[in-house]
Amino acid sequence: MKKRGMRRSNSKELLPSSIENLKTKLQEAMHNNPDFQIRDFEIGGQRVLVFYISIIVKKQQLNDNILAPLLKGDKQWTTQKLINALPLGNNVAQTKLNEVVDALVQGSVGIYIEKESELITYPIPDQEKRSVDKSDKESTVLGPQDAFTESLTTNLNMIRWRMNTGDLVTEKLLIGERVPTEIRLVYLKNLANKEDVQTMRQRLQDLVVDRIEDATPLTYYIEDSSTSIFPQFYQTELPSRFSYSLSMGRVGVLVDKSPTGIIAPTSLFSFFESTEDVFMRWNVGSFIRILRFFALIISAMLTPAYVAALTFHYEVIPTPLLTTLGASRAAVPFPPVFEALLLELLIELLREAGARLPTKVGQTIGIVGGIVIGQAAVAAGLTSNILIIVVAISALASFTAPSYLIGSTIRVIRFPLIILSGFLGLIGIMASICFLIIHLLKVTSLGRPYLLPIYPFVGKDFSKTFYRLPYYFNLKRSFSYKPQDMIRYPKKKARKMKDIDD
Repeated sequence: MKKRGMRRSNSKELLPSSIENLKTKLQEAMHNNPDFQIRDFEIGGQRVLVFYISIIVKKQQLNDNILAPLLKGDKQWTTQKLINALPLGNNVAQTKLNEVVDALVQGSVGIYIEKESELITYPIPDQEKRSVDKSDKESTVLGPQDAFTESLTTNLNMIRWRMNTGDLVTEKLLIGERVPTEIRLVYLKNLANKEDVQTMRQRLQDLVVDRIEDATPLTYYIEDSSTSIFPQFYQTELPSRFSYSLSMGRVGVLVDKSPTGIIAPTSLFSFFESTEDVFMRWNVGSFIRILRFFALIISAMLTPAYVAALTFHYEVIPTPLLTTLGASRAAVPFPPVFEALLLELLIELLREAGARLPTKVGQTIGIVGGIVIGQAAVAAGLTSNILIIVVAISALASFTAPSYLIGSTIRVIRFPLIILSGFLGLIGIMASICFLIIHLLKVTSLGRPYLLPIYPFVGKDFSKTFYRLPYYFNLKRSFSYKPQDMIRYPKKKARKMKDIDD
């Protein structure tokens, strides 16, 4: 007869064993850790062993729900009687040492009754975790304000709360040879593309590493091209963004002890979408999204174009502006390319210093440092005031991207563009653009082209990528990612208007 609530192991047997022998094996397996507690009780003429790591279990629950019922009276215990008596679930029957140790380090309490063929572990972990708060990396004005935390249980709770459907699947995986980390593959079973789910599952299962530090390093292990500077999976701290992507048919990954969720597949243009766009009116959301794409071009090309024009192509500059540029650069002893690189490096230094210092000090350093150093550089004749404006506009444009990863990528790309424009002019800029396009055409995300919906061309998805339409025109999900169900809601019901009295 199968015992209630028990899962059996299938490898080398450890039990039955004498109490003394079991104590010795457990102490050796735990390397005589001072936090490892073993308590030996004699109850009703039989010995019962209770063992746990003291700093990671809930003491109150241990005393009230395990020790108190166990020590009550002179009852003769068996494993099955113990399971029925203790007011706890999730008990696991163990017969091998490595599984017992794995359970202990995850916050379980082990109980062994002498001469029984198995011992029982009860998970009662006492996990330190911060409360749900706003996201620092992805700030939004409209829409939900909560963000993921380092607790996987809390993160799954927020996703379940938003998507209260039985169609939501959360597959559990353990990755890490030395330090196993729990990872959840999250998707909607009847919506997500089966090929995408299988590809992500296979990449996670095939991963062999010592440990997973966070969701961000995990993406470097499983992404399509580890040598590309462009991120191929979207990383978010917002449960709203995560759940919205799942409802569009994509696949998500959550990692224990990480406040970041992974979304795949994704395209280059997904990094310029924000959950805030969904909560705005369609015309305002479209304007802001298009503005971000223009900001991308400005951030990458404005400074290189300035350097190329002043170095090789004076004829493209209007005469009144050329006179102003000449007067501004009259006292500058450096060529435009060196001048631009100097200021770009200065901006990056200020940005990095502001990010690493405490919040209030970092803001002061960024503002005061930029003003003081910029004015001093112009007064000393090291740079022109017009270039300071150009570099400042480029820096501001790079911060408009909702994703920190793509903003950092754009800032790095700007440096080789400036160098090539300083040596080859517009030819260098065009060569750089051609190289970037060729590279992006080769990049994929979970096997999907990175430049969707431009390449391959999917015109129906432009309204979901580059701009937005009213909700009654947005009846279908994205064709690019091939979800199982394309229809979001029927066309007739979308335009049907009802009075309050109907």
